[in-house]
Amino acid sequence: MIAPTKATIQTKYRQFALRRLVMLGVLALLSLVMVVLDIATGPSALAVAEIVRGIIEPAGIAPEQHVILWSIRLPFALMAVFVGSALGLAGAEMQTILNNPLASPFTLGISAAASVGAALVVLSGWSLVLWNENLALTLGAFAMAMLATMLILWLSWWLGASTETLVLFGIGLMFSFEALLWLLQYLADSSALEQIVFWSMGSLARATWNKIAILAILLVACSLWSSTQVWKLTILRAGDEQARSMGVAVERLRLLTLMRISLLSATALSFAGTIGFVGLVGPHVARLLLGEDHRHYLPGSMLAGAIMLSAASALSKSLASGVILPIGIITALVGVPVFVVLAGISRKRHA
Repeated sequence: MIAPTKATIQTKYRQFALRRLVMLGVLALLSLVMVVLDIATGPSALAVAEIVRGIIEPAGIAPEQHVILWSIRLPFALMAVFVGSALGLAGAEMQTILNNPLASPFTLGISAAASVGAALVVLSGWSLVLWNENLALTLGAFAMAMLATMLILWLSWWLGASTETLVLFGIGLMFSFEALLWLLQYLADSSALEQIVFWSMGSLARATWNKIAILAILLVACSLWSSTQVWKLTILRAGDEQARSMGVAVERLRLLTLMRISLLSATALSFAGTIGFVGLVGPHVARLLLGEDHRHYLPGSMLAGAIMLSAASALSKSLASGVILPIGIITALVGVPVFVVLAGISRKRHA
């Protein structure tokens, strides 16, 4: 057998990298198509030409179309993109640092903690008006989610940031916060219970331009931070010992990544409520299409998450006439069969 030359290896690597970039381009194009579909879907139909004209030249469309496009459809669609991207990135990094294909932002109890924070605000009747909107529910959910994160970080620092420690403590926190949520629901009156249940189902109805701007800035910052650690995260997929042998400070990397995951998850969940399966399924789609190289895997997970949530948003407005279903229900119903199919494909690949 003739050994491959250096030039041959370089050529094959360029072809490999080009295929990954093309696939990322396809995912980006598909996400754009899903966003347009999401904007066009609803009780008042908007043609693609009207959407493009309304975005490029807002004054050139009818006043009622301007209100529908800029006050309802665009905020919903952009919030779906950014929440989906944030959960996709958080899920991809969590599956890497925990070396667990079932890991997602919900694994460590962050989602359950956010739900408890929202429920406490509803029961207390607390109101905090900023930017002409009541942000009490958002801040309550975010504060409780970050409190759960601080507990996890403290225990990880105290006992050592092993995957077993993180997963076991996270599962314990999840069950504890879910029990607290059930207790708060039991104590709530009918009006408060309705608000708590609706929040826990997930919704994009609370989308505003201020929240979109906050989430977009945070997503860009965390994406840039992640891009500085792609090689370390890729090496970590080979195992802790292999990563340490190559000079990676595994415990420090795991803790810093956990901080990034928690910040992304807490912010996204505080704005949109409980949305499941996006942070679990999105990374699996990206892994099947792009492999384990985190230079491609992380942006692919973000795009896959955005596509999933945009498609779910469009579907939530289409299933029942005149009714927008909670988006968390759609992602759960669609996410289960998609995850089963992906698991089957992955098993065949490794057979």
